Order: sequence, then structure tokens, then C-alpha cells
Amino acid sequence: MAKGSSESRHEINAPLVHGAMVLPLVTIDDYNNELRDKNGFVGDNANKKTFQQKLDDWRKRIRKFGDDPIGKTATAKLSKKKIEALLKGDDMEAAALIMGAVEDFAQDFAEVIGKFLKDERWSKTERIVVGGGFRRSRFGELAIARAMVLLKAAGINVEVVPIVHHPDEAGLIGSVHLMPPWMFKGYEAILAVDIGGTNVRAGIVEFGKEKTPHFADASVWESSIWRHADDEPSRSGTIERLVAMLQDLIEKAEKANLKSAPIIGIACPGIIKADGSIERGGQNLPGGNWESDSFNLPAALMKAIPEIGDHRTFVVMHNDAVVQGLSQIPFMNDVSRWAVLTIGTGLGNAHFTNREGAKTR
Repeated sequence: MAKGSSESRHEINAPLVHGAMVLPLVTIDDYNNELRDKNGFVGDNANKKTFQQKLDDWRKRIRKFGDDPIGKTATAKLSKKKIEALLKGDDMEAAALIMGAVEDFAQDFAEVIGKFLKDERWSKTERIVVGGGFRRSRFGELAIARAMVLLKAAGINVEVVPIVHHPDEAGLIGSVHLMPPWMFKGYEAILAVDIGGTNVRAGIVEFGKEKTPHFADASVWESSIWRHADDEPSRSGTIERLVAMLQDLIEKAEKANLKSAPIIGIACPGIIKADGSIERGGQNLPGGNWESDSFNLPAALMKAIPEIGDHRTFVVMHNDAVVQGLSQIPFMNDVSRWAVLTIGTGLGNAHFTNREGAKTR
């Protein structure tokens, strides 16, 4: 791809549309890939539920010959913190049982990755970053590392690593890469939103004066989370709550004299069309019907929050796995083609190629 007239890394042009496949620093080769095999969606073999099933299967087998070292708590009700404690604890049988589930999951995960790598859009992938809630645990990180070992043992040379930022924050921080840095001149932060099937997060991402390349020092200055799954709100009720969360953050930034740009970046499940509507994949969002032709989330937010500071509000939205992956851009200077897989309720995915200039320091 030809380099523009400016050599600055800030001058890489890209269209400002929702769900853009060309962004300032990367080209998105693929996202929300609904890869299938004879058994259905490939991603269904590597998600939170899959790990729970592996662990539950091990517990059932152990119970045939004695007591379950984990106890009587149902597997689905075991928190990550509890599983973590058992893995690190003194009860070697309980730790070994969990390691059995980790091994089984890692084998399935490695197989899933292998199938993605056979897709032509994923060819020559050098590194895969793993995000999502599963990555936040020690057993998740062990499964990720084990999957890479299994792939290399099978002759597939790809690096598989946990995402750098906390997954909850990565889904907000990635928004700074949806727009060219010139839009941030004179500002210190932007508003960001991450909407999922269980939670809605809103935050202020502070990037200061970009003292490090590609906002490597970006961080979440303030955030709030709403577990909407507990409330089962309508779609309109969800928007009202989100608007209130954003307005509260705007007020906090103003009181702290933090110069927030009049920009809101949104991460949302599904295929995002250029006009900001959701083509498909939004079925798990609160209240349902987010894919309606008569509904547009960016437009709804701009109507509810027409101005931030003294300027009109600008909103840009993309797929949640894409945005989480974008948070990794500052750490991808040594590769050209890379991907993200987010392990949660489902398996989110996106593949990127660094644009010329992305390696410039």
C-alpha cells in the first residue's frame, strides 16, 4: 500500500465510518467469522461454557470412585476466584482435576485456532492475542499457553498470548484506534462504551499527549459497569441507562479539568454496517431487536448527548472483538499479520494486517 505524502504515523488516512475495514493503523481482514464445521459453529468449542463442561465431566468421572475434591457446589456456580484458589491451593487432587479440564480445553482451543488459520483471510498469521473474561484467570492463561505449545508441536508456528490490558479495559481502550489521532489534538481523553450480552461498560480513556507510540500509555481514567442481565431492561431502557452513565462521566471529567474530546467510541457485538446499524449478531443484547432497520445506536446517543463541551458529539462504532483487539496495536510493531480471539459467552474474533506506517516509531 502506498505511503501518503506525510511520513508521520499520525497521517495515515482511513475513512471515518462505522464498522470500517480500513482504520488508521490496521486493515481488518476479517471479523465475526462464523466458521462452521460438520458439528456447527467452530467457536462453540472454545468458550466459557466449554470449559465448564470439561470441568464438570472430570468431576463426574471422579465421583464414580470417591469424593469430589471440589465439593458439592455445581460447576456452573463455581466462580473464577474459587477455581483459581483450588488451582493454587494445597489440595493436589483438586488442582490436578482442574488441570485436566485445562488440558482438555487447550486441546479443543488449539484445534479451533488451527481451523481459523486454514481460512485464507487468516493466512500467514504471526500472533494471536486472546482476550475476553477467560483470559483474566490463571487457569485461562495456562490454557492459552498450552494451546500454543500444542500448535507448535503440531508444526504450526504461531504465537498465542494473553491480551496486555485487562479485558474489561481493553474493550474501552481500543476505541482510540477507531479514529485518526488528529481528531484528538488539544484533548486528553475520549469516552468509550463496551456493550455485551451481560454487562454495559462506559469509561473515559485517557491518552494524554501520546508520549509513547500509538497511545501505548492509554488507560481507563474512570469507568462504570452495569450488569444489565440482572435487570432484564428493554432496549430503550438500556439506552437511557447508558446515556446516564456517559453524562456522569462527562461531568466527572469536567470537574477534574480533563479535556475530553467530543467523541464516543462504541464496541458492540455483531456485524456493524457503515451507517451504524447492526446487520446481525446482536441477538444477545438487552431488550432485543437491536438489528431493527428503525434503530441506530450511534444516532440515538448523538440525539441524547448532542454536545460534549462546546462541540457536537461524534460517535463511531465497531465490533467488540475488533475494538478489544485494537487495544493491542502498540504491542504489534514486530509482526505484520495478527488476530484476536475473545473467550467469553461466545468466541469473538478478528484478524488484522498492520498498515504501512504502523511500525514507525
